[in-house]
Amino acid sequence: MTSEIINKYLSNEASEQEVQALFDWIEASEENKKQFIKAKKIWVLTTLSSDLSIETVSVIQMQPKNKIRTYLQYAAVFLLFLGLGATIYFFKGKSETPKEIVLELGDGRLEYFSGKTQTTLLNDKGDLVAKKFPTEIIYFGKVEDHKVIYNTLSIPYGKRFKLKLSDGTVVSLNSGTTLRYPEQFGLNGNRNVYLTGEAFFEVAKDKMHPFIVHANQADIEVLGTTFNVSAYPENPTVNSTLMEGSIRMSEALNPSNAILLEPNQMATWQNNSKKLVLKEVDPTFYAAWTKGELAFKDTPFSTIAKIIQRTYDVEIINENSDLARQNFTGTIKISESSVENILELLKRDTPFNYSIQQKTITITNPR
Repeated sequence: MTSEIINKYLSNEASEQEVQALFDWIEASEENKKQFIKAKKIWVLTTLSSDLSIETVSVIQMQPKNKIRTYLQYAAVFLLFLGLGATIYFFKGKSETPKEIVLELGDGRLEYFSGKTQTTLLNDKGDLVAKKFPTEIIYFGKVEDHKVIYNTLSIPYGKRFKLKLSDGTVVSLNSGTTLRYPEQFGLNGNRNVYLTGEAFFEVAKDKMHPFIVHANQADIEVLGTTFNVSAYPENPTVNSTLMEGSIRMSEALNPSNAILLEPNQMATWQNNSKKLVLKEVDPTFYAAWTKGELAFKDTPFSTIAKIIQRTYDVEIINENSDLARQNFTGTIKISESSVENILELLKRDTPFNYSIQQKTITITNPR
């Protein structure tokens, strides 16, 4: 293996073929692996900022670029070793959500999205209120405020769905998500929806009727813009990431505890401390799932495992402490990668064994 290819890999300039050739060479012998680690350490020391010690940087690292699509032209995973402490993660709280996309109407009727044809959705009076497609539902019309009825849409693990509300707002729903929303918005007042899970909103502009996402203990208020909200119940935080326009995120029980976001910012509500934290981000990372991609940037394996569980409808039990300590950066196309593909990529840098029994994956130390 030439030093040129290693340097290209470490500089995030290697092609897919070169990355594959490098991994094959590393796996060929322990001596090759030692040579690569040595080259990597030298590269790290000469390129990273001086405040990072050798113990805190990665053994294999790709320098991130600004745009998500430049990360991977290929389905590879780039690893960062950050030494987060010896914690073993167990994921036994598998979702109990149904395996089909289910819409619960205001009167208790259930509608399923297992068919492949277009159908219509009628209210309890037989009036047409929406059109149903296999992966999307489109509402229309408004009603008097006292006639507003709420529907609840549940997306199981392993599936995604798109929803167009009656005001024209488009909502993309990620795996393991539930959204409660008006079947038809009222003529006056706020536009309220209730989210558990993750959704990307493209809110129709209407300055007279604020659009409010109620997510766990936080509220996100907008007049018309695009943003992502992640509010899974198993997470201790609610994250709202703004693509354009402006939004206001506040504590649900204390609206004065609020923060305003500008584009390329993410606000995090912390359930335990009741604090809102603001930081600059690349929002494309947080919207990648809407394009069928998984994007990670210095992301702990515990978080990645949860995302894999939702995306592929599996359960992961990790008993490997080395893997639990690591962070990862990279992008994977969901349609081109199976869970086995992802695990095999991870194994290239962190040896481990795994077994799959039905939909339960158990990760253990190497033998």
